[in-house]
Amino acid sequence: MISSWSRKSLYELLCRKKTFLNVEEPGKEKLERVLNVFDLTTLGIGATLGCGVYVLAGTVAKSVAGPAVVLSFIVAAIVSSFSGVCYAEFAGRVPKAGSAYIYSYVAVGELVAFIIGWTLYIEHSIGTASVSKAMTNYLDSLLGNPQKNYMKKYFPLNQKFLGEYPDVASFLFIMSIAMVVAWGVRKSSIINSVFTAFNLMTIFTVVISGCFFGKLSNWSIPKSDIPIGVDGGDGGFLPFGWTGLIAGAARCFYGFIGFDSIATTGEETKNPKKTIPLAIILSLFFVTLAYSSVATVLTLMWPYFDQDSNAPLPVIYDNLGMPIIKYIVTIGAVFALFTTLLGCLFPIPRILYAMSSDGLLFEFLSSVNERTKTPFLATMISGFGAGLLSSLFNLEQLVEMTSIGTLMSYLMVSICVLVLRYRNNNTFVEHSNDFKDLIVYRWFNLSDTKIPNPDTQYMSRVLILVYTIFAVVFCVCMTNVKCFESAFQLPLTIIAGFAVAGLLISMLMLHRLPQAIETLSFKVHCVPLVPCLSIILNLYLMMELNGSTWIRLGVGLIVGLLIYVFYGAWHSLEGIKQNTAKDTECKNLPKIYS
Repeated sequence: MISSWSRKSLYELLCRKKTFLNVEEPGKEKLERVLNVFDLTTLGIGATLGCGVYVLAGTVAKSVAGPAVVLSFIVAAIVSSFSGVCYAEFAGRVPKAGSAYIYSYVAVGELVAFIIGWTLYIEHSIGTASVSKAMTNYLDSLLGNPQKNYMKKYFPLNQKFLGEYPDVASFLFIMSIAMVVAWGVRKSSIINSVFTAFNLMTIFTVVISGCFFGKLSNWSIPKSDIPIGVDGGDGGFLPFGWTGLIAGAARCFYGFIGFDSIATTGEETKNPKKTIPLAIILSLFFVTLAYSSVATVLTLMWPYFDQDSNAPLPVIYDNLGMPIIKYIVTIGAVFALFTTLLGCLFPIPRILYAMSSDGLLFEFLSSVNERTKTPFLATMISGFGAGLLSSLFNLEQLVEMTSIGTLMSYLMVSICVLVLRYRNNNTFVEHSNDFKDLIVYRWFNLSDTKIPNPDTQYMSRVLILVYTIFAVVFCVCMTNVKCFESAFQLPLTIIAGFAVAGLLISMLMLHRLPQAIETLSFKVHCVPLVPCLSIILNLYLMMELNGSTWIRLGVGLIVGLLIYVFYGAWHSLEGIKQNTAKDTECKNLPKIYS
């Protein structure tokens, strides 16, 4: 293997891509295909429609968007749908377990795929830990903080980078959820569906009660009626202006993270090429409807500036003198946290299974239990890792890193859609005339070429790279322009203007190039516009995250890269396959004797 490694160029190593055969590998243990559209839709709803519906709407309404939080959720849903349809197309192309990891392995290359897979593992583990931490904190406070008081007295953690005490309840709770996930995909799917149904019933109760107790006057409160000392903006439906609506959409976007859990079930789904895209679209639709409905009744029942940031719905019903609905909502929040936790933990072993099956992670992670037909060891290890995080760190530290991995995966999937759409998959090669060698003629496709060829494929990839670079420059400028004084704002604004021009020109040039003619179960419409919008919006949201989040992500990625360098790169099945093919080719070459 070492000799073959030395013969490889760095480019070949980093960019080797995974290929699929329709024939199943003999002797390979497979996951059981039992999930249908209903199962996947409830999985997506359960993973996405969690505690956010009970907390996020009130928090954003109070200090960011006001009653316009309803529109903020709709804008966030549109942004999420850009990534959602890109996921849906890839799910139809590659019906395998692994989500964005497997997609980027097919389109971009092995190293990028490993980074995406490892990032998804980190993000879902931290997300699972944060949800479990929120649930145990909520239940502990409901009971009078017995665990907190006991553990702080006898087992305090006197370290700044750790929590106040070891949260044993959170660890045990995650391990119990891991047992449910490892028990069997069909059984865990049924439990998830039942708890999601309770969650939706609670939301339905909230919406119906809001129809009776809502007042339209709460959407048009004048500034004079806002109490002194309360930051209520200018009153009305848009008290914080259009900027508040957009800022609210940026926060509401994180309430839609979770539908990518559906994309990890490619090898456990019946007819995945049609089922997964449909489930992604359906889950996004129902989640958007639920968020917008709750935000509407929330701001109609009670003034936006008087919302409680931590538990808006129970406080509203308490103020309205409706204790029964208050307790119903409280129980519904517990069900929501349970389904979110199940949805967060569910993808982790599937990601590890996919990476291990490709040889990039340790082999035992891809073993499938003969009885449960699930990656049992990977599931329990995933639960142990997430439980350890939840027991040692506090909620604020965990929440900071929850979104960056998902945003990065959304970004890579959008780039991969563009790469594959402009791929040359034709054996016929057009011969160019002399006048077609002019740069402007070729790059703007003035000959109106309809079929991709090696030249158009090369140009598309250059343009995708250029567009991404301009998008990074634009997002960096826009997220930092408000942090500087006027002397620095003008240069940043000018650079952002040039970046916008570069974005529009590169996207126009991409639009002119021919796209691959393919028959897919689901295709993204308006390419390259939709993937390009997804790229820039996800980059912008990533740039809004603080520096400590990037540092923690960097530490996690360094650990992952060390695993890849010392293990994955040497045991990659795709690399071994390519090396074997090269060795066979070399042996078959005629020998020349002097």
